[in-house]
Amino acid sequence: MNSASANSASVRPLPFEPRRVPLSATLAVNEAIARKRREGVRVLPLGFGEAGIPIHPALARELGAAAGRGGYGPVAGSAALRAAAAGYWSRRGLPTDPSAVVAGPGSKPLLYALLAALGGDVVVPSPSWVSYAAQASLAGAEPIRVATPPGEGGVPSPALLADAVVRARARGRDVRAVVVTLPDNPTGTIASEDAVRRLCAVAREQDLVIISDEIYRDLVHDPARTAPSPARHAPERTVVTTALSKSLAAGGWRLGVARLPDGPFGRALRDSVLGVASEIWSSAPAPMQHAAAYAFAEPPELVERVDRSRRLHAAVAAAVADRFTAAGARVPRPEGAFYVYPDFGPLRDALAENHGVRTADELTGLLLERYGVGVLPGSSFGDAPSALRMRVAPSLLYGEDDEQRLAALASPAPAALPWIADALDRLSEVLADLVETATAGQPVPA
Repeated sequence: MNSASANSASVRPLPFEPRRVPLSATLAVNEAIARKRREGVRVLPLGFGEAGIPIHPALARELGAAAGRGGYGPVAGSAALRAAAAGYWSRRGLPTDPSAVVAGPGSKPLLYALLAALGGDVVVPSPSWVSYAAQASLAGAEPIRVATPPGEGGVPSPALLADAVVRARARGRDVRAVVVTLPDNPTGTIASEDAVRRLCAVAREQDLVIISDEIYRDLVHDPARTAPSPARHAPERTVVTTALSKSLAAGGWRLGVARLPDGPFGRALRDSVLGVASEIWSSAPAPMQHAAAYAFAEPPELVERVDRSRRLHAAVAAAVADRFTAAGARVPRPEGAFYVYPDFGPLRDALAENHGVRTADELTGLLLERYGVGVLPGSSFGDAPSALRMRVAPSLLYGEDDEQRLAALASPAPAALPWIADALDRLSEVLADLVETATAGQPVPA
């Protein structure tokens, strides 16, 4: 017997399999789009929520200046970063002491650390960003989905929240937190001040911690409007998170910050989060922290970049919403971030009869395989599978290279630029073919 045969004979298969953890839907769609490209299909990449603009040279300069910083540093983050983040929130009406700030390698790990530190189950809006419910499950908690008010995504309906918590506790669940997103991913809408105020009242009545994901706060389309923060109404129980990934398009840099609540509970939560962080990431990357401290200090050149980004996102999201509306979908008007959330419910019967489409997964699968349009089904965000809704992220249409993306940032009418207009026209062609094939002569419902 040769050595290979001997080794093979001594192999004993393991009696268990690794835990099944599916790839995040927002990342999986990128792989699907890449596959269609390799097949030679013309694609519209509308699935991944990436800001789609270049890194500002000043940020790159600051990162390069700190490239030699190889030490770990404090678990909570550098003093300079925590002071800069505290100033960022203070300028937005949330006075913050640097001691209440914790940094991490992105707001996503910070969210997981918060859930692990809090323990218990968590209420998430329905629909909501894919990772809230997934992280709760990974942490051994139960995600409790509560519908959002019509047109006010990101915040569980206050009228339904208390009932959901009472019912969950009656069956033995230990509900401790509720997550909100302001502005919202996936719908691109913003909850009203009144809805946030009422949610805070329910959180007090039900002893809930509020985790407020405000990563899109600076991308509200109307510059005269601001997204309401629960920290203004319930500072003793609200955690606020943000990062560089959306407003400054530095998603790959992985740097986020959390603002912990005031008072004894906030200090205890900070200690617990730091304990979790010390066992998972030790400290955020030092060069990134240096660049982030510069960013959160908001020098004029970065303020201008964020403002240009906001205008670009608003213009292209509105143009995409118009194309879906013209095709017969119901579309909440996007108000922030860079998302559109069309509903093909008015075309349900025709899509079922002519395409066999009865679920959002089937509809988005058809769009990808037949047309090369990559979008995500609403079911990925907690919507009912039968709801024919999808999240559309137009931010990767801004250009194929940095020259085009910078031109889009500078343009007063970016949707009219040839490469963006071409993508919009292709979207209209796809939707027209889908609708015409589906309706087969029937009028498209208004």
